[in-house]
Amino acid sequence: MTTAGDIMHRGAQWIPAHETLDRAAQLMRELNVGALPISDENERLCGILTDRDIVVGCIAMGHDPAQVTAGEMAKGTPRWIAADADVGEVLREMQTHRIRRLPVVDDKRLVGMISEADLAQHLTDDQLATWAESVYARVPSG
Repeated sequence: MTTAGDIMHRGAQWIPAHETLDRAAQLMRELNVGALPISDENERLCGILTDRDIVVGCIAMGHDPAQVTAGEMAKGTPRWIAADADVGEVLREMQTHRIRRLPVVDDKRLVGMISEADLAQHLTDDQLATWAESVYARVPSG
């Protein structure tokens, strides 16, 4: 059985909720990633911050990224998966919630992230096509 721990990218790091978005952008550059899990003061997942969030939700709105915190950008219920979860569970979680990045947690600690690139390396073409169709499909308006 292939697990989340088998396909994840190891070495993921939190950005504390109190850190500013300019620091988050610097950390993204250092780690060469486009998203960071946000942790609260107890190192619990409270959101995910993407490079797009920084640009669209802060800079494009005329806000100063040195004054806005990662925690202020955290919205909704963060999704995560256990390291020992089957890859089928990973796909269901990402498809159901239409997400492209998924933190992997073991014993309440962040141990990795699963991204589209990780899926592309470990899934069959049919699994990848099904995942992409469900995550990227337009949601009917109305």
